[in-house]
Amino acid sequence: MANTLFTNGTIAVKERELLGEKLIHFCELGAEEVLRTLRESGFGGGAGESAADAELLCAAEEESLDSFIREYAPGRAHAAYFLLPRDYHNMKALVKAKLLSEDPAPMLAPAGFRTVEALKERVETDPAFPWEEWEHATGAEIGAAFDRALYDRLFAVCGRSRILRTLLRGKVDRINLLTALRSGTRELFEAAFLAGGTLKKETLCLIFGDEAAAAAALQGTPYADFFASCMSARERGKPFTEAENMLASFEAEYFRGKRFELEGKEPFLYYVFRRRAEIANVRIILVCLRAGVPGGEIKKRLRAV
Repeated sequence: MANTLFTNGTIAVKERELLGEKLIHFCELGAEEVLRTLRESGFGGGAGESAADAELLCAAEEESLDSFIREYAPGRAHAAYFLLPRDYHNMKALVKAKLLSEDPAPMLAPAGFRTVEALKERVETDPAFPWEEWEHATGAEIGAAFDRALYDRLFAVCGRSRILRTLLRGKVDRINLLTALRSGTRELFEAAFLAGGTLKKETLCLIFGDEAAAAAALQGTPYADFFASCMSARERGKPFTEAENMLASFEAEYFRGKRFELEGKEPFLYYVFRRRAEIANVRIILVCLRAGVPGGEIKKRLRAV
């Protein structure tokens, strides 16, 4: 793993290449103009030559960021935080594809620690996979099984790092809150509940009987605004878009308030979170522009700008 001082010096240089507030300006432009500006900024390393190649730009930028993570991660735990989810996502995709006799390619993410070929071999040969059970399971049940396994593994690998443990707990709590609000029944929620967070299952189960009691239990916690956003959306008959955005932005926002005080391994984490959010925002902007979504609405969907 790279020396932390050297890594932080490298990040200080690379931060100048981040798009930052340009993303806000992009929301008022046309897709072609945004793509031209992205290429001129070096985004995606010059991949793609037309509006149809927007995904090539984002994929190339993701590949570049993954290479940075592998080269500069200050420890295996920090690399695992970003790359292990890819492995579990791809294993889940391979399992679902096998059960449905479908091509897994459209469901796959870029490789994490292991190549897709290595994961495919494991899926085909590992006796630990409960195929007989999965043949009668729903896609949601299989997904929940892989999500539980992922976060159990992440806590095991990353749990010794105070900052990574804090981030994992905050993420798990927000995921569990959304799951509780979407599950419909307590039984479905308990089957999908992720361990390791700070919010107890019993607290979240208040949602199924007394939402006011649930709101009171969350008052004064970091999740009060998150829950309030969900309840507001539910009352208006809207999807939990704002809460999903808060979840996706959580890690970058965690560091933003103290961005001038970061030290040690924190600059690496903040840089990767910002750059991942930036790639997601470019995708959001280009999709929305092509769909004719007004600039003001696009801005509401951006993450951690």
